[in-house]
Amino acid sequence: MTTIIGIKISNRLESAISVQEILTKYGCAIKTRIGLHEEINGQCSQKGLILLEITDNRQASLLSNELCDIDDIEIRQMQF
Repeated sequence: MTTIIGIKISNRLESAISVQEILTKYGCAIKTRIGLHEEINGQCSQKGLILLEITDNRQASLLSNELCDIDDIEIRQMQF
C-alpha cells in the first residue's frame, strides 16, 4: 500500500527545523518528496506544502504521529 502525506506548514520559520529533523529520521521510508512554497516580492512565503509518498504503512503512521506534535502544521493522508 502507498500512503501520500500532505503537510501544510503555516509558519516555516518556526516549524521548518523540527519538520526537517523528522523527515530525515524517516528518510529511508520516503520514496518521493515534493516541497511547494510561494515567493512574494522576492521573499519566501511563511506558508509551505510538502507532499510525501511512503510505501511502508507503519512508517507512514509513525511519521504522521511525530509530525502532529509540531505547532503550525496540518496533516492529511491518502492511501492507495
